[in-house]
Amino acid sequence: MFRRGKSQAEVAHALGVLAQAVSEWHQVWRSGGRAALAGAGRAGRLPKLSDEQLAEVVAALKQGPRANGFGTDLWTLARVADVIERVTGVRLGQTQTWETLRRRLGWTRQRPARRALERNDAAIANWVEVDWPRIKGGPAGGGRGSSSKTSRGSRSSPR
Repeated sequence: MFRRGKSQAEVAHALGVLAQAVSEWHQVWRSGGRAALAGAGRAGRLPKLSDEQLAEVVAALKQGPRANGFGTDLWTLARVADVIERVTGVRLGQTQTWETLRRRLGWTRQRPARRALERNDAAIANWVEVDWPRIKGGPAGGGRGSSSKTSRGSRSSPR
């Protein structure tokens, strides 16, 4: 935009930025051209795991906890961190492990469905069909109950 003759005010308005930022950009552009305006690249710390390492971790995790030496089929963050360290040599804390699973892999927390061993589906169905409607029916006497002192059936009346 500077090369095409746009003023700093026009650049600021077009990009929706402060004039002070455009002034700094203009100075950089005048001293080094367009190349000097190039961004510095990725901000922040580089990830501890490369994409290749992450692919190796995913392959190990997909084999399941038992295949990775654990006694149950349940993944925990500590177990995942252990697999990451075994596969890559990189030790992550539980927070870093969770962030890696969530942000880099897009995985979410899952909880296994647990059913009681004593569960009796027939008894549950009977309760829902027979007992619940009877319980839900309300108080005896057929009428709706009220605790209001001003309701119709009240013995005290204003005089």
